[in-house]
Amino acid sequence: MPPALRPVQVVAHRGSSAAHAEHTLGAYELALEEGADALECDIRLTRDGVLVCVHDRRIDRVSDGRGVLSTLELAELADLDFASWKARQGDPLLEAAWQEAEQDPERRSVLTLERLLQLALDHRGPSGRPVELHIETKHPTRYGGLVERSLVELLSRYGLAAPLSRSVSPVTVMSYASTSLRRVHAMAPLLPTVYLMDRVPVRYRDGSLPPQVRSAGLALASVKRHPRYVERLHDQGHRLHVFTVDEPADIELMLELGVDVIISNRPDRVRRRLARR
Repeated sequence: MPPALRPVQVVAHRGSSAAHAEHTLGAYELALEEGADALECDIRLTRDGVLVCVHDRRIDRVSDGRGVLSTLELAELADLDFASWKARQGDPLLEAAWQEAEQDPERRSVLTLERLLQLALDHRGPSGRPVELHIETKHPTRYGGLVERSLVELLSRYGLAAPLSRSVSPVTVMSYASTSLRRVHAMAPLLPTVYLMDRVPVRYRDGSLPPQVRSAGLALASVKRHPRYVERLHDQGHRLHVFTVDEPADIELMLELGVDVIISNRPDRVRRRLARR
């Protein structure tokens, strides 16, 4: 099959985060409405050992609180507003969305991974398959390998840590830290993993990847600078996830290059472009 015609998976980056505050319930619900095949999130551990969906080490940017997330307990985070910062950017539509969210505390509160997991399990994507979760572990962290252990324990409670094969797993684990992916593989060898990179290290420029990893996640700018990397990766039997692809010209280029997964803040744009092909 020509690269441009291969099926492409559409992944909502922190939800439909161009329209709603990232990592909020509203952002993910909109991504599902827009036809995302998978929901992407970043995870961190609270002081009391709960996995929550927050990108930054500190909560200052995305909430009305301050401090390092790992020093705070879930109850402290639950009292904060993680949604209204987006409305303050001046978009009337975002302001209207915030007014609606204000009526429902769950939509402005910190989102736990377990709640997002429950949301994903209740939905199916455009292909008819269950909506997937692509989970990025954030490192470095004071908790080290406890992040991966907590993740696998949570997935085990839902029967998701031991899929029949990597190809049918509804959960994919991603990280910039190869040590994180090794820990996941040791505890749950059938969970698919993605090695994230902003730039491709010299040792992997031939399309190879760390042991047990079958997919690369690469920043859009690097793919545009080195388009032949897509072919080299495929020649090694690997897949390519590209982040973060929002503009129409970039979406079209990624489709022409034959990437396997497009991660976007605007999953509706990617879905519409795919529908026109």
